[in-house]
Amino acid sequence: MTVIPETELEFRFFRAGGPGGQNVNKVSTSVQLRFDVMNSPSLSEPVKERLLKLAGSRATQAGEVLITAVRFRTQERNRADAVERLQALVDEASVRPVYRVPTRPTRASKERRLESKAKRSTIKSGRGRPRHDD
Repeated sequence: MTVIPETELEFRFFRAGGPGGQNVNKVSTSVQLRFDVMNSPSLSEPVKERLLKLAGSRATQAGEVLITAVRFRTQERNRADAVERLQALVDEASVRPVYRVPTRPTRASKERRLESKAKRSTIKSGRGRPRHDD
C-alpha cells in the first residue's frame, strides 16, 4: 500500500450547492483535490500507468487526477473524503494484475466435447414429426 504525502496534493475550495441552508452561499465547503501523477516521486511507473487508466475521466491530459468532493457540509469532511477516494484509487492501482497463462485443451476433453455434441445431435434429430416411408 503506497501512502501519498500531503505535500504532493493540491486542494482548491469553492462554494457548493446542495444541503446546508444559508451557509451554502457563504462558506467554501466543496473541495477539489489535484494530484500530479506523472511527477509523483512516491509512485512507480507501472502504478502511475494503472492509476491514470483507473481514473478515467478524472485524469487530465497533463497526467493529473482531479477528485471533487461535495458530499458533506464541512470543508474538513469533504477534504478527508477526497483524500480517502484518492487513496482507494492508488491502492487499487498498486495491485499488479494477474495474467492468465493460456492453456490448450487436452485430447480427452476435445473427445468428450465431440461425443456430447454427437449425443445431443441424435437426441435432437429424433424430435419432430414422424416421416411416412410407405
